[in-house]
Amino acid sequence: MPRTEQEADRLITLAEVDSTNVLAGEMLKDGRIGGDPADDGKIAVIAADYQTGGHGRLGRAWVNRPGESFTVSFVTVMPADVVADETVNGWLPTLAGLASRDAIRSAVLSSGARPCQQDCTLSIKWPNDIFCHGLKLGGILVQLVPLDARRTGVIIGIGINLALRAESLPTPQSTSLQLHVESLPDTQVLRDRIAADLVSGLRERIARFVDDRTTYAAQLLEETRQVSWTLGRRAEAKLVGGETIIGRAVRINPDASLTIVDDEGVEHTITTGDVGVLD
Repeated sequence: MPRTEQEADRLITLAEVDSTNVLAGEMLKDGRIGGDPADDGKIAVIAADYQTGGHGRLGRAWVNRPGESFTVSFVTVMPADVVADETVNGWLPTLAGLASRDAIRSAVLSSGARPCQQDCTLSIKWPNDIFCHGLKLGGILVQLVPLDARRTGVIIGIGINLALRAESLPTPQSTSLQLHVESLPDTQVLRDRIAADLVSGLRERIARFVDDRTTYAAQLLEETRQVSWTLGRRAEAKLVGGETIIGRAVRINPDASLTIVDDEGVEHTITTGDVGVLD
């Protein structure tokens, strides 16, 4: 991954690993990453050809195939007070989703590939899934590792289906980039382009978030509204406690939560849970 090696502050590549996020967490805890406060803000990248135990939000298994998937974790250290600010910290996962969307689009454009259809746009399903034509192209899992009173390790695990054949897709609601874009480069080259662009995008976005989180959260809100797959559609929210809410997603709020109005006209604010789009 020569582009990524040049862009990142550190690159670790593996043929196989249980989970890049798990390894990142172990390395943060024992100081192999983030041990020196002088390195705060730098981005380390852990990339694997294959994960045996990868998982996404809410503990779901992430299905990946060697040479066909993007399974990469991006690791940095942020100020603990920023990460703990409940008025804006919900934007961290969405920030990663927007950076991923930008990186995929940039990699496709720079490689000379072309969409199979003119309207092949990428969108974000709340809070941070990457969607293409209403199907899940990629997912993101953000995990936090407290280091001390002032510093928190942040792990951004990103999985993207790059070259899975239609018959290999894990669910009918998922898709793969090569099903929507023609003349893509070799998967390893594509992975490198996306990862390198993600490093630069995440570095810029996280720096802006740390510098003025309130102002940047407002900008993220507007950006997310423009590319949201969820807003305006009927949605089903399955909450952690077991409750299910069905209604129309009407608003993304300043704290990154989602408002759904059910069929009785009652508003529900969703801060965490599994939200699926029904239409």
